[in-house]
Amino acid sequence: MKRRDLILAAAGAALWSSTGRGQQASRIVGVLGIGSQDAVRANFAPAKTRMAEVGFIEGQNLAIEYRAADYQQDRLPGMAGDLVQRRVAALVAFSGPAVSAAKAATTSIPIIFFTGFDPSASGFVNSLNRPGGNVTGVSILTPELNFKRLELLHELVPAAKTIAFLYTRTGITSEDTSHKSVQQAAEALGVKMLLFSVSNPIDLDESFARAEGEGAGAGAGAGAGAGAGAGAGALIVNSDALFQNNRQKVIALAAHHKLPAMYAIAEYVADGGLISYGTNYTDAYRQVGEFVVRVLKGDKPENLPVQQVTKIELVINAKTAKSLGLTVPLALLGRADEVIE
Repeated sequence: MKRRDLILAAAGAALWSSTGRGQQASRIVGVLGIGSQDAVRANFAPAKTRMAEVGFIEGQNLAIEYRAADYQQDRLPGMAGDLVQRRVAALVAFSGPAVSAAKAATTSIPIIFFTGFDPSASGFVNSLNRPGGNVTGVSILTPELNFKRLELLHELVPAAKTIAFLYTRTGITSEDTSHKSVQQAAEALGVKMLLFSVSNPIDLDESFARAEGEGAGAGAGAGAGAGAGAGAGALIVNSDALFQNNRQKVIALAAHHKLPAMYAIAEYVADGGLISYGTNYTDAYRQVGEFVVRVLKGDKPENLPVQQVTKIELVINAKTAKSLGLTVPLALLGRADEVIE
């Protein structure tokens, strides 16, 4: 090969390589969440790790655009629309409101959700096995476990005749069903349940104070039948993103008000919370990454059944129980998947 031809061939190869990298890097994944920017990034981190393991690496052949609503739900539609305008190859939505916003923004871009709401009852998919349309993802058991959470908390704190339930009001269709299940569980166990709607991190202090000290009118979401009398003797914290993303503050407030608290996520207990019963979120977030990989490789969401995470863990922090003056029943310790000393 002549020297001139060799130079041209090398230049052409370099141009092809550069163009190829550019085309690969143009694959953008959008990530939309209700919480803070840091929280959205942290939630997506296990998914990003899983994607990197199979060759989709940020900065090499992938770009990731994060959008965080800072707990202002009305910002989600605009953010979802912005990601659609960016021509993302897939749109990941954390939390029910984010899924609704993403679904309203596009009927063509694949949407991968992570939610504790019933995907079918909430209108996210046609059915779990046949999602239809452009939406699928990972569903964790939350409302279905409320009875068991209450039962376990009642076993640990039998003296608590009034129990508070902290949640975030979202307007998702299946939300009322979840709250009714909590009330029904309380009635079955003979305890009074108070519902507290918390819409912003700055409301947490007041919500905990009122849960501890009040019965009547306790919080914006106080349930029917929350009559006058002593405050809650224990509480259940729902799996909503607001609480998860402000985990340290929630744990500190529970300790300050000496309220035994049941959580839906084991990370709370690892950080000093009392007891949890629910899904391993890190594993579930990795499954989100699996879905993103599949749609980036060309699979259609309509052909990817919703993945329900059914592995449930019971975790107890014995040190926290001792600080609250609680003796954990041996039967409960025996059923725990992990006991933190």
